[in-house]
Amino acid sequence: MNHFQYAKLGALTSALALSMSWGVSTALGQTVLTVTHSSPADSHFGEAAIAFKQSLEAQTDGAIDVVIQRLDNEREALESVQFGTQECAIVSAGPLGNFVPETRVLDVPFLFDGYEHARGVLDGETGQELLALFPRYGLEGVAWMENGFRNLTTGSKSIASPDDLVGMKIRTMENPIHIAAWQAAGVLPTPMAFSELPPALQQGTVDGQENPIPVILANNLDMMQQHLYLTRHVYSPGIFACNPDFVAGLDEQQQAALKTSGAFAAAANRKRVEKDELVGIETLRDRGIDIVEIDDIQAYRDAMASAYADFEAEFGAERLQAIRDWSAE
Repeated sequence: MNHFQYAKLGALTSALALSMSWGVSTALGQTVLTVTHSSPADSHFGEAAIAFKQSLEAQTDGAIDVVIQRLDNEREALESVQFGTQECAIVSAGPLGNFVPETRVLDVPFLFDGYEHARGVLDGETGQELLALFPRYGLEGVAWMENGFRNLTTGSKSIASPDDLVGMKIRTMENPIHIAAWQAAGVLPTPMAFSELPPALQQGTVDGQENPIPVILANNLDMMQQHLYLTRHVYSPGIFACNPDFVAGLDEQQQAALKTSGAFAAAANRKRVEKDELVGIETLRDRGIDIVEIDDIQAYRDAMASAYADFEAEFGAERLQAIRDWSAE
């Protein structure tokens, strides 16, 4: 059995677990749209899913019934959407590059200066050009979501500079850009699905991990880590993706409602990220984790610098510079 067959088998298994069928929904006179995400209901992705459900059901007068379910393995979620055994999914950009390789450009470390910069790029020409590529890979990119800027955490070992990271096992997403950047810094990156992260931290399989504040907060990762370093090394987008055949099967009004509801969900997602960023650091500090603001962020850029030649070769130096130079003016 080849990789494609294994992936399809996994997607079909996920579909059975979700217990949904387009045929059944049609027979009942109502279209069921199942959307999954990997976070708790009370989270930035959870709020996005709820906002999407409320908007789409209202705009279609209940003709589309949105079912929200949690599916921890984001790669499996995208496979299920790709194969049509699940309608939609909200996932982080971690596994996305394995499906839409061009989106990996967004994973380059220290590419964005802040949220206005990142959101401007995604809402602008670059982001829309990337969404237009999704159908060739069996996906429909509905809207960009976000996790936020990624930060480093460690367990018992504290970090004074990037030099202290050399030889440490840090869990990363299954993302070749992230892996290459950490390898350049002398880290032993350990890619794994997010669902595998909590036991890996508890058992000491890895020395640390990196995630945005909303993800750390929503999943109580601070309970398994002692130190949080505000490196903000990578902006972590998310994506609301659907199956193209499912979308094509909707009438024009429903397709428009799907797009509008995706934008509504993205706005709710960003609002929650802003809230979590605002109160999250103090909440985590109150929980007892040691929080370190990085004074010399250039040292982290320099530590990863040897990977940039490969990034420029893959994505184009001019394209990377154009993203860095984006301005709201």
